[in-house]
Amino acid sequence: AFHLTIEKPVPGSWEILEQLHDADVPLYAITNWSAETWPDSQRLHLRLSRVFRDLVVSGQEKLLKPDAAIFCLLCERNGLDPAECLFIDDSAANVAGARAFGMDAVVFTTPEALETDLAERGLL
Repeated sequence: AFHLTIEKPVPGSWEILEQLHDADVPLYAITNWSAETWPDSQRLHLRLSRVFRDLVVSGQEKLLKPDAAIFCLLCERNGLDPAECLFIDDSAANVAGARAFGMDAVVFTTPEALETDLAERGLL
């Protein structure tokens, strides 16, 4: 089963997510997950629906990152201004897509680097 291939989070990543959530930073997610395997991933990672205010699942929406339409959907659905969003992804192409849409964006490399990026923006 596909969901088992990413069963374990990157050490330190959930802790950052929890810190942001506990600080009431509004959190949203866009994932290029298939509609068929998304329910399995939600059962495996129950925290996803607790910490994110909205999850845009590409397989359900028939859109993919880095297409601007998926970023537009997230913003329209949640009343977000792209200029006030920080997009984080491990794909440089997805980060470039978010930037082209008008979001601030960073490439995730390590939890430590992400903490620095978030601290520089006053989010941690």
